[in-house]
Amino acid sequence: MKMKDVGNAMEEKNEALEAALNELHRYVLNLVEKAGESTEYGEQLWQGISQSGGLLQELAYYHDFGSFLSKYQVAGYTLSDALIWQVDHFKLYMDRHQDMNRYRQERLLLSAFETLLQMEKDPRTLAEKMRVETGQDIQPGM
Repeated sequence: MKMKDVGNAMEEKNEALEAALNELHRYVLNLVEKAGESTEYGEQLWQGISQSGGLLQELAYYHDFGSFLSKYQVAGYTLSDALIWQVDHFKLYMDRHQDMNRYRQERLLLSAFETLLQMEKDPRTLAEKMRVETGQDIQPGM
């Protein structure tokens, strides 16, 4: 293969990667809008996801297939674990009118990504909360 051909192939791959990242960025902002969150929140979330190879892969998989890859883990927890924890946790608030996640699947999805981003920075604190805060009146070990 000639050097010119290698250069063209690399340029095409870079363009395809840039297009894919732009699509995922738009996807996050669309989810944010559907969740009723601000564009600023969406941009901050995107920055975090785009800087995390594991979460970026999870987002791409969710975008393409509508389900979690659940390959990436932080402190032993996946996006699926974070989503389940949040659903259980928010069940406590189902009777409250101000519950922001009650009927918003997009908000729960974004919250799962946000939880893993927070866990990347401080895995111990959130892992402990996920272990202890079950969303039930009965705590583990009782």
